[in-house]
Amino acid sequence: MASPPRDPVGAWGPPVKTPTLPRTPIHRLPPEAIERIAAGEVVEGPASVVKELVENALDAGATEIEIRLEGGGLERIVVSDDGAGIPADELALAVERHATSKLSDAQDLPRVATLGFRGEALAAIAQVSRLRIVSRTSPDASAHGLSVDGGKVGPAFDVGRSVGTTVDVRDLFFNTPARRKFLRSPAAEQVDAVAAVERLYLAHPSVAITVLAGEEEVAQYPRALNLEEAATWVFGSEFVSAHFTVRSARDSPVQFYGIFGRPTVTRGTSVAVQVSVNGRAIVSRPLSQAVRAAYQDYLPRTRFPVGAVQLVLDPARVDVNVHPTKREIRIQGEREVADALRRAIRTALVGGPQFADLAGPRAGPRASTRAARPSQAEKARLHPSANTAPVSQQTLLDLPGTSHRVAGTVRHPALALLGSVFRLYWVAESDGDLVLIDQHAASERVLYDELRITGRLGRQELMEPLRVPLTARQRSALAAHGDTLRASGFTVEEFGGNQVRVRSVPSYRGHRAEANALPSLLDELADGGRPTVPEGMVERVAASVACHAAVRAGDEVSAEEIGRILEALYRTEAPAYACPHGRPVLVRLSRGRLDGWFLRKAP
Repeated sequence: MASPPRDPVGAWGPPVKTPTLPRTPIHRLPPEAIERIAAGEVVEGPASVVKELVENALDAGATEIEIRLEGGGLERIVVSDDGAGIPADELALAVERHATSKLSDAQDLPRVATLGFRGEALAAIAQVSRLRIVSRTSPDASAHGLSVDGGKVGPAFDVGRSVGTTVDVRDLFFNTPARRKFLRSPAAEQVDAVAAVERLYLAHPSVAITVLAGEEEVAQYPRALNLEEAATWVFGSEFVSAHFTVRSARDSPVQFYGIFGRPTVTRGTSVAVQVSVNGRAIVSRPLSQAVRAAYQDYLPRTRFPVGAVQLVLDPARVDVNVHPTKREIRIQGEREVADALRRAIRTALVGGPQFADLAGPRAGPRASTRAARPSQAEKARLHPSANTAPVSQQTLLDLPGTSHRVAGTVRHPALALLGSVFRLYWVAESDGDLVLIDQHAASERVLYDELRITGRLGRQELMEPLRVPLTARQRSALAAHGDTLRASGFTVEEFGGNQVRVRSVPSYRGHRAEANALPSLLDELADGGRPTVPEGMVERVAASVACHAAVRAGDEVSAEEIGRILEALYRTEAPAYACPHGRPVLVRLSRGRLDGWFLRKAP
């Protein structure tokens, strides 16, 4: 039985009258409440405390920073640096709200060139914690300290310390329990804090940063010579052998330098793209979207690129005071900046190697692996002929002779085809490496580019038209996308009832699509095309048609057709690296890695 409709207040039956509360007069909040509210805008959790304190250390010229977390930072955060320090007579000012060394007056606000100012952070942290700051400048014989308990400043004291500053933050949000109860577990807060450190390290790779959990070291980022070296510490070993760099032209008004992973290095979220502007680690949706757009055709919609980019802009073009934590900024001419970055990344991707390398160490220089290539006689001995190993048995089908070679291009090395396995992967040799090609992804890539460039595919008439039943939704998609289907090679006629008659199907370079692929294609078109393609409707529809018209897993493909598809693949304007949904087309396995698997020494 159907449930009765719910009334506006969400209960069954008569409406419930909301009680009217007595009016409270408008009044001024006490100063301590104002300070705590303001502090809550800046201090969101342990990660934001770490970020603010590390930024202060960087502004002070620190070259080494140590961060100690206890209870994920909920119990204690200690940040020590070897920066210039704070003079004794300025310590009390350092914990006052809107006291700073980074601005002189309002005229400086449009051109903030340091990592500070929005309040300053020390005063905000001191309002919601028990803070102790110890600092020494080079002229001082000893360090000077100050304690602040929930905004109440205690007496100054002297203590021993080398030049630099240590800020000790305990019991975060002890006096604002409503905010503390929304913090997560210590482990989760520690992860966020380390992520904040990584963002700052990528913006300032020349500074060494160590993170401790109690006495245990959990992360270390040594002083790096450049962004490329720093990125290997943050993104891991897989990034080392699969990355590329981009940089702006010297005379460009938009200056940037970035390092990004090739499409084999991806993450499940967009947070792995780190952006800094004038040394400030930021979150920028337009810039992140520009990076993502550059990877169109390389990555599925569910995967995201990995990398870091440093931008240098005139401070007058940057407003750092639009967000309480300075995490977000406003850039004058942001679209121009985003477009320049997108074009540079896209150019580097298209011009780079078009193989997806399996991560792993190479054994020795390329010259050595080339010298170890097997001869044609050895290949004939290792791979039996097609008559003794048919594809249908899912073993290697040999394709001997020189007629099954694909000439190389500037971007693509030559391929010597060896065979096919599992009716899915083609096997080839290239410059001493083993190459595997996904037959569906390769065919799909070629068809997708053909559709995008010419708007149509060839067609093959069926000797006997095939009747295909369609649902009402599929028939609606057929009516809406009839022109697209005709251009792609489908000829479809009404037959009566819920059936249509398919007279022709898409055909390209000797391969024809199956007529019974029409219903599933119409389902995708009804949903707007393949959802894994990030761009507009034209691209999504082209991807759907290409997928259903392409060679499929399990199809028997002749050596001649393999060669034709690969030659067409090498001629495409877009990269051969990935199909329209981002899956790799060609994967290279180095000779050195194979030798390592079999415990052989590098030749």
